[in-house]
Order: sequence, then structure tokens, then C-alpha cells
Amino acid sequence: MKKALLSGNEAIARGAYEAGIQVATGYPGTPSSEILETVAREYGKEIYAEWSTNEKVAMDAAAGAAYSGRRSMVTTKQVGMNVLADALMYTVYTGIEAGLIVVTADDPGMFSSQNEQDNRWYARLAKLPLLEPADSQEAKDFVVQGISLSEKFDTPVLLRTTMRVSHSKGVVTLGERAAVPDEIGPFVRNQEKYVCTAMWAKKRHPVVEQRLLELAQHAESSPFNRIEWGERSLGIITSGITYTYAREVFPDASILKLGMSFPLPVRLINSFAEQVEKVLVIEELDPFLEEQIKAMGIEVVGKGVFPPCDELLPDKIYSIAVDAGFLDKKKDAKPAVPPPETLPPRSPVLCPGCPHRSTFYLLHKMKVPVAGDIGCYNLGCLPPFNAQHTMGCMGASIGVLHGMAIAQLPEKGAATIGDSTFFHSGMPALANMVHNQSHGVVILMDNGTTAMTGHQDHPGTTWSLHGKDVPHIEFKPLLHAMGAKKVVEVNAFDVAEVEKGLKECLDYDGPSVLITKGLCVFISRNPQPPYVVDTDSCVACGECFKLGCPAIVKSNEHNPKTGKAKASIDPTLCVGCDVCRQVCPTGAIHPPIGVERSEA
Repeated sequence: MKKALLSGNEAIARGAYEAGIQVATGYPGTPSSEILETVAREYGKEIYAEWSTNEKVAMDAAAGAAYSGRRSMVTTKQVGMNVLADALMYTVYTGIEAGLIVVTADDPGMFSSQNEQDNRWYARLAKLPLLEPADSQEAKDFVVQGISLSEKFDTPVLLRTTMRVSHSKGVVTLGERAAVPDEIGPFVRNQEKYVCTAMWAKKRHPVVEQRLLELAQHAESSPFNRIEWGERSLGIITSGITYTYAREVFPDASILKLGMSFPLPVRLINSFAEQVEKVLVIEELDPFLEEQIKAMGIEVVGKGVFPPCDELLPDKIYSIAVDAGFLDKKKDAKPAVPPPETLPPRSPVLCPGCPHRSTFYLLHKMKVPVAGDIGCYNLGCLPPFNAQHTMGCMGASIGVLHGMAIAQLPEKGAATIGDSTFFHSGMPALANMVHNQSHGVVILMDNGTTAMTGHQDHPGTTWSLHGKDVPHIEFKPLLHAMGAKKVVEVNAFDVAEVEKGLKECLDYDGPSVLITKGLCVFISRNPQPPYVVDTDSCVACGECFKLGCPAIVKSNEHNPKTGKAKASIDPTLCVGCDVCRQVCPTGAIHPPIGVERSEA
């Protein structure tokens, strides 16, 4: 059989292909982004894929496709589940006509997230089956089997991965694509099932409860759940990626691996627990399994020794198990592994040539209180800018700015939000500001892409996920239509223009919008010759360092009076954005002599 080396995300995309999924929607966010990108790149002829404006829109669209008879998939990172939850809840009540699977990629360790929420709880909250693959092979297989489970029990299925599963690669045995209909019949007219108005939804609740009982019965014999017998002095119950860690740390123990971790197979767990002396529950983050197993009356050890924070990597599990007496340090010594080479610490920074740099430079200089949002521009909270003072969730910046205004803050505030995030969830908050006659400056940082998650499209771009030319929405007409009377658009790379526009908006009595327009350097693909510093003119004032540009470094030359290092520019990093030249008070920074800049 044909095999391939795939990451968990690539394997999920392959699973969608083999499962006969025909519609895939989502919103980009690490660690899930590569799923839809792989679907579009590898299977775009068989599967319609799109980046939706937000996760709820993606969930609604997938539900509509599933109602229409097309197998569908939604992808999100863990915080996106909060956005799509409203739509998820109603689809559990309505059921579907064709399989529907929701993939949540959680982020233990918070490698690219603002929290460590454990989305397994959504399975209990929504009362739908939960699958947790431990590796790439299972990631692919669980999508295929999850679609089958969805159609058998008339319910969406939640597939939960974590960063390690999403991004680790493994050998995957490939299968063929399931048969799918070329055409589908007319839309099903079944209001009592699909219209979630109170009088009919009330009748659906008992259906959901009965389905949950049937799913629990199915879990008892599900191939997703299996016992691997070893020594019976210790039994470990685990799921997902922690299974692979536990197997490594406890090679001789008996293990109950739960691939279908909700609803739990009660009889299987009881039988396992009866045949071992001690039961250890190993799971990352919350005591999701532990609490349910304890409620069965089974004595287990879990979060009493394992922390509810961060990843439970093998070294950590081993250390905790030794300290807790589950392993003997001498007898169960781990083989020596050479320590990995360590890199010097480096603070996250905006890329050279980032269009957001001038705005944060000015916000810091003008001491404006700033409500921030999710995106590259969140780096504005770090030195040297320190110019973003709150950050919660996507779209929160504008709502927080409104709160600052109604609290009668003595100074005018601003909100920073990106173009994709504005479409995602910024528009309702701006409409609220306009309607309630608020004040403050919404800085719409339009860099022409969804940059932080990998440069995906959004309704303001001229291309789609498949690279096709598509209509796009212009911000100025949209903002005026929303009732924003003061809208100023500036060139993000022109410091004086940005400063003038910012002051103009701060002086306005009401809600204003400053659009800082400048393409992300990875989208423009128009690098200019690297700039140079005339060290004779440079007085080591340090003003250029306030831009936080990685290309601007300290030279070996110093100001003889102050002893401070003069500036230099690393030609391997500089893209010639020109911002440093504009802020240099002595004119020491300039393009190479005799080299002309090209047009963008």
C-alpha cells in the first residue's frame, strides 16, 4: 500500500479526501492553518475549501452543506471554538444529512495563543462524540471513521488535536477516496428537525440525550479505545498525544488508550481498573478524564501529581512519576539523551519592512493608551514600543476602546486592529461605537493579508484560498456605510503622513478610523536595496533604535562624547522600507549612493 510522510495537519487533510468530504471551511490560526491549505493545494479539485470571515461563519456554512447532503469539515484553533460554539450547539440538536466533523487544534504550552483552554469540555457541553488522535496515522483515520460515526448517529463529531500532533510528522498508510455523489437532491424540507425554534428544539433535546446513551454504548466496543496489557501493578488511562508520552515513560505498564474520549466507555474503564493495582490518569491541561472516572467510583491519581498547565512532555512525566513513587529512578532510568543545542534568547519583533512599525513608533512617542488585538501588531506591546496596553481576543480592541471612552478616560485612546481581524469580529464593535456616539481612534492596520497565521486571504484581498482572482471589499466605502464620518487613510511607510492622520483623528470628537495602508513585506515582494548609515553623520542619538527593526544594529563605532554606539544596518535583513531614514534627525541614514528605489 502507498505510504507518505505527513504532519498531523496534512494527514487530516488526507483524511478529508479519503472520507469523501466535499466542503471544508475554517479560519486560519496556528496550530490548525495547514489543514485547509493542504486541502486546497492537494485536493482542491475534489473538495471546495475556503477561509471564512470567522469561525462561526465557517461552522454555519459547513452545516448548510451537510444539511444539503455534502460531507463537510470545519477547522479552527482552540480559541476559535469559542466563536463557532453558537453554531455548533444548534447543529447537535438538528443533526445532519451528511457527515460533519469539527477539528479543533488545541495549544498546550501556548506556543501561539492567548490561553491554554482545553476544548475537550466542548464535547461534554454540546453532547457530541469526541475523538483524539495520537499521531498522523490516527489523524487521518479518525477523520474517515469520524465521518462514518457522524452519519451513523446523526451528529457532528469533534476531533481534537494538539500542537504536537498537528505539526509532528509520521508515516501514514494512504487509502482511496470514498464514493461521493456528483449531484444531490433538493434541499430537505423537515422543519421539525432543522428549525431550532423553541417548540421544535424542545422535542430534539430528548433525541440528543438518547443519542448520547447510544454513543456511550458504541464506545464500549469502538476500535478507537483499546487496552494494551503489560504489568498489572500500574494501569494508565490516557488519550491523544499523551498516550505516546506515557508509552515512552512507562513501557511495561498496562495502558487504556481512549481514542474516543467522550462519551466514555464506562464498562471498559471499570474492567481495566479492576485488573490493575493502581490507576494513573495522564492528560494534558484539565482533569477531563479524571473527573469523569472518579465519578464512577474508581480511585485514580491524576492532577494531584500532574500539573494542569503546559505540555506533559516525556521528561516532565518521568520526573513527576519518580517524585510520586510510580517509577524507581535507578530501576527505571531513562536512557541518556544529549541536551539539545540552545539558541540565544531573542525577543519577538516586527519583521524588517513591516508597515506597522511607524504607527507604534508614533503611538509610543505620543503616549496614547492603546487597546490591542490579535495579530502581528500585538508585538507593539513589547519594547521598544510598549505601545499596546490590552489584548484579549479577536475584535476585542474596539470594544475595549469603547469601554475606555464610556469610563470617561481623561485621555483619548486608540485601538489597533488588522484588516482580517476587522472582518472577523471588528465590524460589530465599530457599529456599536458609532451607534452609541462613542469616541476614540480605531487604527485599522491594513497590510493586505492575514499575516500572522501564514498570509491567508480575507474579504479585503483580491485572491481566494485557491489563488483565484475574486472581488474584494474596500475599507473606506464600507466604513462610511457603517456610519463612521471621520475616516483617514494614510501610507503606513510615510511617518509624517501617519502622524498627521493620527493627530487629526485624535482631535475628532467622535469615533474615527485611521487606515494605515501598507503591504506586508511577504506580500509585496518588492524589497529595495539595503540602506546604509553614514557613521560620520551619526551621533548615536538612538532614535532609529526606537523603531525596533532587526536590521538596525549597533556598530563598533561610538560617539566620542557620550560613548554610545552608533547605528549600523545589516544588509542581509534590510528591505529598504525608508522608515528609519525618516526618523533619523541628522540625515545619517540613506539609500546606497547611485542606487534608485523601484516603484512598489
